[in-house]
Amino acid sequence: MSNHPTFLAFRTNLEAGKTSCVEQVTYFLNRIEERKSLNCFLEVFGDEALLRAKEVDERVRTGKAGKLAGMVVALKDNICFKGHRISAASKILGSFSSIYSATVVERLLHEDAIIIGRANCDEFAMGSSNENSAFGPVLNPIDEQRSPGGSSGGSAAAVAAGLCHVALGSDTGGSIRQPASFCGLVGMKPTYGRISRYGLIAYASSFDQIGPLTHTIADAALLLEVIAGADGYDSTASSLPVEAYSANLNPKNKPSVALITEFMNDTRWDREIHHKIQKIVKLLQDNGHTTGEASFPYLDHMVPAYYVLTTAEASSNLSRYGGVLYGYRSPNATDIDSTYRKSRSEGFGPEVKRRILLGTFVLSSGYYDAYYSNAQKVRRILRDKTNEILEKFDFILLPTTPKTAFKLGEISDPVTMYLEDIFTVQANLTGLPAISIPLGTHSNGMPFGLQLIGRKFSEQQMLAFASELEAL
Repeated sequence: MSNHPTFLAFRTNLEAGKTSCVEQVTYFLNRIEERKSLNCFLEVFGDEALLRAKEVDERVRTGKAGKLAGMVVALKDNICFKGHRISAASKILGSFSSIYSATVVERLLHEDAIIIGRANCDEFAMGSSNENSAFGPVLNPIDEQRSPGGSSGGSAAAVAAGLCHVALGSDTGGSIRQPASFCGLVGMKPTYGRISRYGLIAYASSFDQIGPLTHTIADAALLLEVIAGADGYDSTASSLPVEAYSANLNPKNKPSVALITEFMNDTRWDREIHHKIQKIVKLLQDNGHTTGEASFPYLDHMVPAYYVLTTAEASSNLSRYGGVLYGYRSPNATDIDSTYRKSRSEGFGPEVKRRILLGTFVLSSGYYDAYYSNAQKVRRILRDKTNEILEKFDFILLPTTPKTAFKLGEISDPVTMYLEDIFTVQANLTGLPAISIPLGTHSNGMPFGLQLIGRKFSEQQMLAFASELEAL
């Protein structure tokens, strides 16, 4: 039985009659069992995936198969799948099962994808290491002593370990791109509104976006093409038409690239990654691309603004979990007041409680204007300055992460962990699309990524340029 880690390679062999969906799903199920110590999956839909594979094989045989026929997908455990448990890796949701499927799931199934399981993640997508899951940390398949990144660490580790073709994650401040960098994958956060958030458990609603984790740009383009687009269930989803991303991966021009002066001069990130980015810039120049430096003097304002705003939204979004309507209810509760207090105290983990408390504080009387209102003003400044740079250049090029994957337990201070998001939060604060592509391997043996940020709804040009970089 052969392994087809990329979907397009598998699809070529499937159409040639050299393999089958059942054979591929069986292979992945065996791999999942072999590497279960990674803790990638909270639940595997083994029998269901095999049954689905048989149905898709029949549609392939009769010529009725969809675009994604046989694509084996892992879902982050904050994306709803009707009739299946969903916990956001938290004790607070208990044994709750979703009564509907997210729009992205409906679109996957419509095109004959096969969902193999729900992937572990940081609780309620709050974290940069996947150590905040109520069900234990995920291990990086390249070095099991290290973090796979967060919060979509289970999704990234599953793809990197060869347990599925692709995975869906969610990105609020880098939660797709950072794990992609740590695991040597392609990870994309589309423009805010390019993909419906219907069926995604909310962390910070004005930041959250669903996106793909894949081995190649081609797989990412095809997956995005299927799941993107307008949705009547999500008023923030854009009605702009979805381009044929997968059919247009050959660049039609030579995009110009901005290098942020403050980023390039920042000594807090790894010098080896810095050197590699400089080599990539030289390659781009040699291949006819225009590059130039641009000043962005707000580097140290991004992470504070991000955490003020996202925790405020989290405080509001997570207020619904109280042990009354569904999910965990404390057995020690005696009245309505203790039901709320004890259920939330026992059901939420430390990091989630920390962010709820911080968000409640910045929204409280006497502090709202000093923190939340000012953070919103900073967000507008950050957006305007980023767009000003993108009026002169097609893309901003920067590292995805300050360093390679850190060891599990290495970072215990919350502020130090929050600063791991220094290069990724800009795209979420501004609502712009961003992609991380594998840049190389560090001398410590771990991969690291290069990141592009583009104009709103520039996914087509971004994927084409990323494809060129992938070839370089």
